[in-house]
Amino acid sequence: MRIVIAEDSVLLRDGLTRLLAERGHEVVATAGDAVELLAAVAREDPDVAIVDVRMPPTFTDEGVRAALELRERTPALAVLVLSQYVEERYAGELLARDARGVGYLLKDSVTETRDFLESVDRVAAGGTAIDPEVVSQLLARARRGDPLDDLSPRERQVLSLMAEGRSNGAIAARLVVTERAVEKHVSSIFAKLRLPPTEGDHRRVLAVLRYLEAAR
Repeated sequence: MRIVIAEDSVLLRDGLTRLLAERGHEVVATAGDAVELLAAVAREDPDVAIVDVRMPPTFTDEGVRAALELRERTPALAVLVLSQYVEERYAGELLARDARGVGYLLKDSVTETRDFLESVDRVAAGGTAIDPEVVSQLLARARRGDPLDDLSPRERQVLSLMAEGRSNGAIAARLVVTERAVEKHVSSIFAKLRLPPTEGDHRRVLAVLRYLEAAR
């Protein structure tokens, strides 16, 4: 089996490479960020991509967004996502599109190498490997039905900084992105929170109020 590993931790990346090689698999490329991952998959045409959720430069959701893009580009590619946390929105989106050949495991729960290797084999064969905690949180999210759950991790960051009273320029400086990028995130937040433009209401204030209410 030909595998590409995307993981910014060199120690973990090397450990996975050795473990898979001992199982008889070939790690054809490794990547330290999402850009390298996309290039490696295009170049090597692997059977499986093992992808960390949070990768450089912002360590928010680059890896899982790249996984979604890979599934769009090459639906036959099996993708196994490794995460420190459950990114509910992206996990749900990844599984909702086509759960065949998809895995989502929490790093802390992968304590047995045999279980991990079996998950890789199962995903490569077109099956699924979903951590029970991921299933539990996705079910809880479905029951809640809160519009804030639709926000991406980056949009939540932006909304949190809005709640601190920061301007778009200040948010851009804090996140090391362009102000235009922040404006796009803010517009997306308004849309997901169902806050259309009105003459009398200040959408920025209403969005912050929604955020503070959810945090109570």
